[in-house]
Amino acid sequence: MAIATAPSPTIAAPRAPGRKEPGLGRRIRRHWADYLYVAPALLVMVLVIGYPLVYTVYLSFFETPPSTGEYLYNGVNNYGDILSGRTFWEITRNTLYWTVGSTFFAFVLGFGAALVVQRNFVGRGIVRAILLIPYVISYVAAAYVWRWILHSDYGLVSGTLIRWGVIDRPLVLLDSIDKVMPTLIMVNVWKEFPFVMIMLLAGLQTVPEGLLRAARVDGAGVWNQFWHVTLPHLKGVVLITTLLLFVINLNSFTLVWLMTGGGPASASKLWITEIYNLAFRGLHYGAASAFSVILFLIMLSLGYFYVRALTGGDKRRAT
Repeated sequence: MAIATAPSPTIAAPRAPGRKEPGLGRRIRRHWADYLYVAPALLVMVLVIGYPLVYTVYLSFFETPPSTGEYLYNGVNNYGDILSGRTFWEITRNTLYWTVGSTFFAFVLGFGAALVVQRNFVGRGIVRAILLIPYVISYVAAAYVWRWILHSDYGLVSGTLIRWGVIDRPLVLLDSIDKVMPTLIMVNVWKEFPFVMIMLLAGLQTVPEGLLRAARVDGAGVWNQFWHVTLPHLKGVVLITTLLLFVINLNSFTLVWLMTGGGPASASKLWITEIYNLAFRGLHYGAASAFSVILFLIMLSLGYFYVRALTGGDKRRAT
C-alpha cells in the first residue's frame, strides 16, 4: 500500500556571489506593460505638476517689469531682494504666528473633542454631527459668514453685545492691527479642529482595551491611563496630524484673503498672500516665482518629515 507524502517546500536557490541585479533597461523591457498602464497618470502628473514647477523655478531668475512685459535675466537677485527686504521678515513673523497659533489651538481643541465624543453617552451621534459642521463648510462661505459676524459696524457680535448692555461701542477686531491675527486664528481654529478630532478619534479606536482594563486593575487613575497607555499609542497619529495641520496652515490662503486681504496695514499678510499680491496685483511674476520657490523648499522639508513619520512605524516593526 502506497503512502502519500506531503510535497516538500520549495527552497529558493541562493543567488550566485557574483550575480548582479538586472539593469534598468532590462527591468523596463521585462515590465513594459506595467509602465504602459501607469503612463497616462505619469503624463498627467508631469503636465499638471512638473511643468509648472520647473517653469516657476526658471521664471524666478528673471525680472518681469509690468510696464514692458519683458523677461530680463537677473540671476538670484529676486531671492536676495526678498530675503533682505524689511517686509519679508514682518510677513514671516505673521506667518509663523498664524501657523503655530492655528496648529496648536486647533490640535488642543480637536484632541479634547475627540476624547469627549469617544465616550458613550446619549446623543453622541448628534454631537459628532454638530462638531463636524465647521469642517464641511467651504472656506469661502465660512470667511464671508465670519466677516459679517465680526464686522465692527453691523456685525452680529457687536450688535448683540451692545443690545445686551455688555459694551457701549462696537468691537473693532478685523480692523485692528493688534487684534486681527488673534481673530483670524480663532476663526481658523473653529474651521480646522474637526479635522484633528476625526484623526485622533480614529487613533483612539486602536488603543487596546485590554491594556486599559489591566491599568484599571492595577489601580491606575484616569490621568495615568491616558498618559501611560493612551498617549503612547497615539504618538504616530499625533505627529502625522500635527505635520499635516502645520502644512495646511502654512499654505492657507482663502480664509485670510477673503476676511482681511492682508490688512489692516499689512498686519495679516502671510507668505501666500504676498505671493498673490506680487503676481496678480503687482504683476512682478519673477519676484512672485522666487517667493514661491522659497515656500516650496520649506514645504518640501516638512514633507520629508511627514514621510518619515509615515514610514517610521513600519521600519521599527521590521526591526
